[in-house]
Amino acid sequence: METKVGSLDSSRAAACNDVGCLPSNSSVSAIHSSASPPFHSAEATLGRHIARRLVQIGATDVFSVPGDFNLTLLDHLIAEPGLNLIGCCNELNAGYAADGYARARGVGACVVTFTVGGLSLLNAVAGAYSENLPVICIVGGPNSNDYGTNRILHHTIGVPDFSQEMRCFQTVTCCQAVVNNLEDAHELIDTAISTALKESKPVYISVSCNLPAIPHPAFSREPVPFSLSPRLSNKMGLEAAVEAAAEFLNKAVKPVMVGGPKLRVAKAGGAFVQLADASGYAIAVMPSAKGLVPEHHPHFIGTYWGAVSTAFCAEIVESADAYLFAGPIFNDYSSVGYSLLLKKEKAIIVQPDRVSIGNGPEFGCVLMKDFLIGLSKRLKKNTTAYENYHRIYVCEGQPSKGEPKEPLRVNVMFQHIQKMLSGETALIAETGDSWFNCQKLRLPQGCGYEFQMQYGSIGWSVGATLGYAQAVPDKRVIACIGDGSFQVTAQDVSTMIRSGQKTIIFLINNGGYTIEVEIHDGPYNVIKNWNYSGLVDAIHNGEGKCWTTKVWCEEELIEAIRRATGDKKDCLCFIEVIVHKDDTSKELLEWGSRVSAANSRPPNPQ
Repeated sequence: METKVGSLDSSRAAACNDVGCLPSNSSVSAIHSSASPPFHSAEATLGRHIARRLVQIGATDVFSVPGDFNLTLLDHLIAEPGLNLIGCCNELNAGYAADGYARARGVGACVVTFTVGGLSLLNAVAGAYSENLPVICIVGGPNSNDYGTNRILHHTIGVPDFSQEMRCFQTVTCCQAVVNNLEDAHELIDTAISTALKESKPVYISVSCNLPAIPHPAFSREPVPFSLSPRLSNKMGLEAAVEAAAEFLNKAVKPVMVGGPKLRVAKAGGAFVQLADASGYAIAVMPSAKGLVPEHHPHFIGTYWGAVSTAFCAEIVESADAYLFAGPIFNDYSSVGYSLLLKKEKAIIVQPDRVSIGNGPEFGCVLMKDFLIGLSKRLKKNTTAYENYHRIYVCEGQPSKGEPKEPLRVNVMFQHIQKMLSGETALIAETGDSWFNCQKLRLPQGCGYEFQMQYGSIGWSVGATLGYAQAVPDKRVIACIGDGSFQVTAQDVSTMIRSGQKTIIFLINNGGYTIEVEIHDGPYNVIKNWNYSGLVDAIHNGEGKCWTTKVWCEEELIEAIRRATGDKKDCLCFIEVIVHKDDTSKELLEWGSRVSAANSRPPNPQ
């Protein structure tokens, strides 16, 4: 059976992670081109082919920064009826926007110019690679006649070798295509885009600046929608893995399940829930998988993050005599400085195409989704771990009531953010203390959640919020961003306003890089204070819908939220929250000290 990728007829909500999923109000539809008439020659161009492909796979919004090498290509993207070109303030944010868009829509795209644009984009692409996001990175390249000559071009480092940019992208993309000849352009572009969809990784496509507008017979008809053969499990390996895992788990007294971030790339979220339903096990998520497992599930016990887990979750997971981790990433951050109290002999580790069982057998060519579904049919019901959790669980207390006009505390702010969440919202958490505060929020059914834990690039959330909100216009995005991170990428609030987005941004102004302070303090962690709401007012400049405010106390926060969700609900709302520089979550204090200890380990003896 083949899986159709690029189908644009979706009955699911726009926030789905299927490749090719479009908003329900989209008027774009796939055209099965085998019987379509030839295009007029003016439309049978490389530029229009790229545009049609992007629309076809679901990347109907493309984030761009113009430069002289990509201008003709941008003309042809604009000319495509189903495609919306969004100009960003810089390439880094365009890449972050494509990352955020891919999280909601299943694929994202950005277009920049040669080298100066491409290398500015590189950091964002590396983050997308680490998070297994298919992002189509298109660069306007040199004139095809300049290849193979000894000419030196602008926007380069001053040598006649034009491959520097591509070589930089090789380690952070799964495919690279340099299109400087129309004869093989169709093949190179289709191979790159289909590879991004198959591998769920970014790809790099360079298109010579003189080629997009030239008609060519290869582009004379509507491109045939991609039909990608699905990856299949080895049947014998699958059966052996399921049998071994079932034997391992069925003899356990209090087994648990923990979802990891690779559930997304494996498209195994539904299979994970199916296994949870069938087994009765307590289920938790790793911090980077928050939002991938429904928190309204009756056996959900919270976030497993070692010493900084949500209440009572670590006690249940680490005391279990068997635990199944589906798609985990154990790095120094997710393991809290390598301090998790887990034992390999008790663990089943399920990766997208591999299963490891304790200290025993490993099984390759076994897809996570197939394995979890197969295992759900072989496990005995066992609710012991969840019953233990239910038995020991004590509701967390509420923050103490402050005095009137008392300076606002961060835990009070997030108490009010919790009340804002619904199935019509999505939450974006910036690198920093927002990681820890947002982990403690309970996500209602249908509420989106995204943050970038593996790469952890500060400033990611501004561009990602732009892209995510563009991908799911029916959701109200709520972004929690620290002041230090905001200073890195603040400009593209301008693009949010220009695009008519209705995001609510909580700018947490505590005077510095708080997460760095808790790892290793120094004067470099103190930043110049900005008038953040005043900056956004200047960016707004009376064009578009934007409302800003600054709050110092709970009463002002309540009023700001009331207005943002009331008479200002059709505006981009920017709420600058002034808090004390030492007001952090207890989880950050614990996590920071453990990560600091891991970072400061002395060299091993030589």
